[in-house]
Amino acid sequence: MAHAHNHSLTHEGGHDGHHDLEELRKFGFWIFLITDCILFATLFATFLVLHENTAGGPGAKEIFELPGVIVETFILLTSSFTSGLAVLAMNAGSRKGLLGWLVVTILLGACFIGMEVTEFLKLVHEGHTIHSSAFLSGFFTLVGTHGLHVSLGICWITALIIQLSRHGITPVTQRKVHITSLYWHFLDAVWIFVFTFVYLMGVM
Repeated sequence: MAHAHNHSLTHEGGHDGHHDLEELRKFGFWIFLITDCILFATLFATFLVLHENTAGGPGAKEIFELPGVIVETFILLTSSFTSGLAVLAMNAGSRKGLLGWLVVTILLGACFIGMEVTEFLKLVHEGHTIHSSAFLSGFFTLVGTHGLHVSLGICWITALIIQLSRHGITPVTQRKVHITSLYWHFLDAVWIFVFTFVYLMGVM
């Protein structure tokens, strides 16, 4: 009887410990997200200070092609929507739906990165590099940092798909899906600011 009681206490303690660990991991992610907000706020502030310092070269109006950026924005916002659909599928207990929407999210993210890399290569080919002016230094640093974050998100979702394929929907994978989706939505929100303050205001 005493052994069973001790076993029950151990089991409950282990369960509570696991719950506490999950909460700690969620808290750690929020700390990471806050530091990322500070990082992007700094990069935005730097760009806004430097955006008129073109060193006699072309400015935003001359080098930005807004139609392509609008397509990029639509693709990334759509990927945010599919990420949300993945969470809804998970909440409904559909592993197939969850995996399917995560794959679509990855493909849209990859299209976004492909268009961004194409834009960068075109600018460099035309002689507009990160060293050309303070404006271009701020532009490449801000937009490039966002692109690196999207690339990280693609790798993160890919690893999550592999884990879901092996273990299915568990409390651990549920937490990871929620966190990954939140991270992806955060990147979309940052891109809205990039589109508005870098591209849209740049060509006006």
